[in-house]
Amino acid sequence: MVGTLVICVNGVTRILDRVQQGDAAAAEQLLPLVYDELRRLASARMSSQPPGQTLQPTALVHEAYLKLVGGERTHWPDRRHFFAAAAEAMRHILVDRARRKLRLRHGANAERIDVDEIEIAMPAREEVLLDLDEALVELRAASPERAEIVNLRFFAGLSEPEVASILGISERSVQRQWSYARAWLFARIERVRTS
Repeated sequence: MVGTLVICVNGVTRILDRVQQGDAAAAEQLLPLVYDELRRLASARMSSQPPGQTLQPTALVHEAYLKLVGGERTHWPDRRHFFAAAAEAMRHILVDRARRKLRLRHGANAERIDVDEIEIAMPAREEVLLDLDEALVELRAASPERAEIVNLRFFAGLSEPEVASILGISERSVQRQWSYARAWLFARIERVRTS
């Protein structure tokens, strides 16, 4: 798996430099080099979504890619930063979709019904995703590296060895940071839900 992340590192970095300088042809050259990896990340991310999703991994890849290379130019000094930005873009897309679904579920275009007809349900996956997003913002303020590991593991679906390769740290360090971050996020979400 780690081998799949070594996508001609120098070539990708050079193309990223050209994309950041506004070279439209470079953006076209970049997609074929990173598409398979982005598609794999999107598939992993979409596998944790509830059944019946209308957003497919291919659409998530394209939407994230357009966010990355379209509009504002950001700086990606290397492929690590590019894939971290891709994971972040996918996270924002999924969180935005969850917010829209909750808005629709909680009143947008709603018709009035009798209160006796309402059934109380378990929290929707969208609510959990939004709680996680808020907690992740707090974690990022306290520990940016741990937040990046969560972003790459949870939202990009990367394995611990892949995260270690991208971040240039040991796999054991990723395991420790991931365990800490999960416990921290769980405690923070539970604290908010019970208060």
